[in-house]
Amino acid sequence: MNMYRETANRLPIKGNLGRTYAVSLVIALLMTAASVAGCLYPSVIYPTDELLQSLMPNDVVNLLIGVPILLGSMWLARRGRLIGLLFWPGALLYVLYNYLAYVFAMPVGVPFVVSLTLATLSVYAIIGLGASIDATAVQQRLIGAVPEKAAGAALAGLGTLFCVRVIAVVVGALVNQTAIGSTELAVLVADFVTSPVSIIGGLLLWQRKPLGYVAGVGLLFQSSMLFIGLIIFMLLQPLLTTTPFNLVDVIVVFVMGLVSFVPFALFARGVVSGRN
Repeated sequence: MNMYRETANRLPIKGNLGRTYAVSLVIALLMTAASVAGCLYPSVIYPTDELLQSLMPNDVVNLLIGVPILLGSMWLARRGRLIGLLFWPGALLYVLYNYLAYVFAMPVGVPFVVSLTLATLSVYAIIGLGASIDATAVQQRLIGAVPEKAAGAALAGLGTLFCVRVIAVVVGALVNQTAIGSTELAVLVADFVTSPVSIIGGLLLWQRKPLGYVAGVGLLFQSSMLFIGLIIFMLLQPLLTTTPFNLVDVIVVFVMGLVSFVPFALFARGVVSGRN
């Protein structure tokens, strides 16, 4: 209890984060177990070749990026670091994005239930964490210390780009009467569900609203980690499956990721070295 009080004195929070810590820890443990199971028993967890090719390499990425960024954010927040508190929702959103895709790709069964549980717990933890953060206090610490306009424009632009891409792919499939693979469709659904959050967060940050400062760095963190995760996925996929390596795709993703990497780095530097 004393540790929670000491942390509360240093962080802009309005209540006890004990429940959110507990739920986040359950998410990290369940995510680790699901990813390890997918790596050790791929043919059992993923009954089709399409699922195996796409999701088993992603399990490795979850172990390399998803679990560490969640636990790292929690650890920094526990030590009273503002950057950890603001990274934390982004790490949870990273988990939500991934397991939304799993939910819509996987057939009904135990792995489906685990994925649905992870997605549901992530939403619960994001809401609880958001309700516990004092947005006005965060705004007062960060206003003038972070690039609100550039970061807000990057978030809104990326969110709009991915929404347009989803619509274009679906409309193209309908016009050409072609089927969309289950894993590709699952990713499109995850993009369509989470992209509006990026758009809204970007607009709030552009307008220098309190909630924009809370959401901004977390959304940029999540976006940057997704781009990095995708690059690692593209590097691992040829090693773990029969998918050929495509250097051009890796370069394209890296260039696109710069739209997120640069404002994220500037924003994070402002959080660390600014008025907090």
